[in-house]
Amino acid sequence: MSDQPYDPAADSASDYDRLFYPFLFAGQSSADEVLAQVRHSTIEKCREVIALRRATLARQCDRIVEAGVAMAHAFAASATLFAFGNGGSTTDAQDLVADLLDPLLPGARPLPAVALTNDIAVVTAVGNDVGFDNVFARQVIALARSGDIAFGISTSGESSNVLAGLEQAKKQGLLTIGLAGYDGGAMVRSAAVDFTLITASDYVPRIQEAQATVYHALIAVVYAVLADADVPGRRSTS
Repeated sequence: MSDQPYDPAADSASDYDRLFYPFLFAGQSSADEVLAQVRHSTIEKCREVIALRRATLARQCDRIVEAGVAMAHAFAASATLFAFGNGGSTTDAQDLVADLLDPLLPGARPLPAVALTNDIAVVTAVGNDVGFDNVFARQVIALARSGDIAFGISTSGESSNVLAGLEQAKKQGLLTIGLAGYDGGAMVRSAAVDFTLITASDYVPRIQEAQATVYHALIAVVYAVLADADVPGRRSTS
C-alpha cells in the first residue's frame, strides 16, 4: 500500500478499501449479497477475537494471576500505577487507569493510577527537547517512587519509549509489568520487566483486543486479592 494520504477525490476505490472491504469490489453484487458478506466478515472477526482471547488466557493464566497478586500487594502498600503506550496502546493505558480510578466491581475502592500519555504538554516538550524515546522515562523519574507499578503496553514488544520507561522504572525500584504481542519482542527478553504477558498473534487489531482482556483480568485479580486480604484497599463488607 502507498504511504501517501488517501485522496478520495483521486481514487474512489483505494487500495485501502480493496484490502479491508474486498467484497465491495468483487464484481456486480446486489445490496443483499454485500450485506451477507459484511455479516460473514463481522462474524469471522468476532470468532478470531474470541479464539485469541481464550488462547491468551489459557497460556498466560498463571502469569496473569502471579502479576495480579504482585500488583495487589503493591497497591496495599500505597503504590501508584503508571501506565503508558503508543497509539492504540495509549487508549488501553487510559482505559486501565480509568477502570482503577472508577472501578466497576461492586464495593471496590478506587486505586491510584496515572496514564503517562495524558499530559500532551509534557509529552511534546520531552519529545521535542530530549527525544521521543524519553517521553515516559522522564515522567517516571519525576513522579514514581520505589514500590510503585509501571505498566507498559506495546503490540510489538519493541516500542523503544515503552521499554525505556520500564527500564527506568526498574532502576527506581518499581514493579514492572508489560503487555506485548507477537513473541514478546525485546520486552520479554528484558531483565527490567518483572512480568511480560504475551498475546501470541501477529495481527495488531486482534492483539489489542486480547490485551484489553488481559488487563481487565489483572484488575479482577487485584480486587479479588484486596478483598480477601487484611490489607488497605480491600473491598468494604458494610
